[in-house]
Amino acid sequence: MSSHRVALFVVFVAAMTWLWYPYLTQTTPKTQNQSDVIAKPDYIATQLEQTSYNEAGIRSYTVTADKMELYQELGFSHFTMPVFTLYNGPQNWLISSKEATLYENNTLMLEGNVEAKNLTTGAMITLIKADNIRVEIDARLMQSERPVEITGPSLKITGKGLYADLNTDVIELINHTRTIYYDQ
Repeated sequence: MSSHRVALFVVFVAAMTWLWYPYLTQTTPKTQNQSDVIAKPDYIATQLEQTSYNEAGIRSYTVTADKMELYQELGFSHFTMPVFTLYNGPQNWLISSKEATLYENNTLMLEGNVEAKNLTTGAMITLIKADNIRVEIDARLMQSERPVEITGPSLKITGKGLYADLNTDVIELINHTRTIYYDQ
């Protein structure tokens, strides 16, 4: 082996050692805990009871929940076991679920055993059940793309997908599956 090859080999090994040394001596990074990854709430309320009013000072909705976590920087509040009552003059609805997320634009996403009860006396539709429902509080709209069951004093309707305008009391089932009428 010539002296040039030996010198080139030594320079190559020195360069590789210099380049790879930080990588080889690096300690494995500490794994992050789940609590380090998820944002922490700005505050937490338990046994929450809250009333919200619109710009005109009219009661818009009330909410009770076992727990509420506010994530102000992310722009939402998360509720556990919430019960929302939407006030719309004579057309009032009580909506409950296992969990809900309320965004700053007053969009409410309810998930897990969602039940929307019509509080209007003598209404044709008294209860809507679904896995999840999206509620536009200001526009008074309810929507779902999941299976839905609608019941009333003399009927039961099942299907998939829901569009409900609570202002006009018009409820539309997107994909109708079955309707059962009961004798009165």
